Amino acid sequence: MIKTSHSERTMRTAFFAGSFRPFTTGHASIVTRGLDIFDRIVVGVGVNSAKPDDRVHAEDAAQAIREVFAGDDRIEVVVYDCLTVDAAAAAGASALLRGVRSTRDFDYERDLADVNRQLSGIETVLLYSLPELAAVSSSIVRELASYGRDVDAFLPKPVHNQ
Repeated sequence: MIKTSHSERTMRTAFFAGSFRPFTTGHASIVTRGLDIFDRIVVGVGVNSAKPDDRVHAEDAAQAIREVFAGDDRIEVVVYDCLTVDAAAAAGASALLRGVRSTRDFDYERDLADVNRQLSGIETVLLYSLPELAAVSSSIVRELASYGRDVDAFLPKPVHNQ
């Protein structure tokens, strides 16, 4: 008889955190690919308390992400204004999910993963971006939009999984 461990019987949940202003095709790719590893992903939209009215912007970003993944009950979207590890714990996450586009991202994410592990014991799982999405970032999309450029190619379309 094969014994099933406790961790195999519980749902594996990851917490994918960011400001997501905007949520790009690169972000959507990490969430979608993360579902191959985790049973459930909670997308956490962070509030920057140093910016006035940022909660409103965070709620707007969260709603846009909900629309992208409408109908997929494996994905939940929350807004949070605490340490990411605390929000992850509140969401029942066993890991943080992060995307990496370059070696610059990797160095930053490694340091962050080490601190988060020291603070809470939570592990971080890194997924490399798909090559065709490696240059996509929220800041680039915001800048292009500020010059009136069409950014639709960099924004995910709603996926209705019914």
